Amino acid sequence: MQHEIVLSGHGIRLIPLQPLHATGLFDFVDTEMWAGMAAAMPGTPEELAGLFLSRRSDPATIPFAVTDQRTGALLGTTALYDHVPEQQRLAIGGTFYGRQFWGSHVNPASKHMLLAYAFDVLAVHRVAFRCDARNTRSAAAIERLGATFEGVLRGHRTAPDGGRSDTAVFSILQQEWPPVRLRLQERLAPFAWPHDYAERAFAAL
Repeated sequence: MQHEIVLSGHGIRLIPLQPLHATGLFDFVDTEMWAGMAAAMPGTPEELAGLFLSRRSDPATIPFAVTDQRTGALLGTTALYDHVPEQQRLAIGGTFYGRQFWGSHVNPASKHMLLAYAFDVLAVHRVAFRCDARNTRSAAAIERLGATFEGVLRGHRTAPDGGRSDTAVFSILQQEWPPVRLRLQERLAPFAWPHDYAERAFAAL
């Protein structure tokens, strides 16, 4: 969906995803980086812009571009999606970053902000994470956030190559969020900016 939500912390800023961001983010796309993504790998910036448009048109998705808070440089993209307010649940995904940011604080900082927004503002009970079961790098990153592995959905979706792929499912529940938040904050402490942990209301800016 189109939105005006902006989230900032630990030197990272999440801003509303725009099709124009595809021009800069397409440079990060390659076969290894895209492996395990649900969508077919875009072959041009225009195809990536089309994917971003589809996310913006989905009322259950809140997509973001991930940027450097100091410079505004594009680092990647991520989203809240499959939001079902009446069931108090959503998922976090649609994530990719430039290879140079893998293993950095960019992903945990981004997920810390998304989880805080999901639990503290949207008041969900459950946040899910899903990835291709073969994507061990993504699965390890999800578990390191503090999510619990729930199992594998066999033959869950059609893979971009036309075959079937299994999906690994993880989640964080509302009662688990306080200790998960604390561990993420400890992990991110070296990258903290003033007021990162101050009490503040998230708002649509």
